[in-house]
Amino acid sequence: MTHTNEMFFHYTSYEIARKGLEPFLPPLYKHVRTRLLNEARDVGSNCSILDVGGRKSPYTIGLPARVTIIDLPRETEIQNSLNLGINETIVEEVKKRRSNIEEFVFGDMTRSDIPSDSYDLVVAVEVLEHVEEDEKFLSEVNRVLKPNGRFLMTTPNGDFVENKNPDHKRHYKKNELLKILNENFERAEIEYAVRGGRYRKLGLRSWSARRPLWTLSSAFGNIVNAIQSSRPGIGEQALGTHHLIAVAQKKG
Repeated sequence: MTHTNEMFFHYTSYEIARKGLEPFLPPLYKHVRTRLLNEARDVGSNCSILDVGGRKSPYTIGLPARVTIIDLPRETEIQNSLNLGINETIVEEVKKRRSNIEEFVFGDMTRSDIPSDSYDLVVAVEVLEHVEEDEKFLSEVNRVLKPNGRFLMTTPNGDFVENKNPDHKRHYKKNELLKILNENFERAEIEYAVRGGRYRKLGLRSWSARRPLWTLSSAFGNIVNAIQSSRPGIGEQALGTHHLIAVAQKKG
């Protein structure tokens, strides 16, 4: 199968800059990017991705694929404060920065109008914990995937991370997430990811050109946290890790 699909996109300066910054971004970003890139290359030159809850969609930036973003319209104060949902301003900003966006859909993934068997990949990063009707959400993801299509998702690790977020409906323990995924897909695999601690907290600070030392300290925190999070055995470590990463596959 061809792996030349990257040639079909003319990357923007924003995408090039983001790629250069990847070593300094949070480990979760690197986990998701690596997996998505490998999946897209395996599919080939016509790979289609549905990015659910994409917001500004950093995880699919510059991927060699045709990307559709579906997200709720930004309407509430909680959405504004937590940077959730999309509006026309966000849509226009993303279109200017991105070379691979095919479409934006304002909608709810639990009751979408997207045709069945439409996408090779569906990705939902830190989304499912916000969804009240999680069973319907996963059923819809399965429906819109092509046969043998794959669903990549992350969510907070409920075996370790206490739910204090006002917009999170639940935090899944690994066995709980595996159960609900196996009920909706042919098979699923889950691992723990991203070591917690002071360097993770440091890395989550917002970057600002007006605060260079603050930004450099955040980048340093991400570098150290990435090293911590790449150590052998992290994927099986329930305590001390902050995320679950799951891959589920639709029946062929």
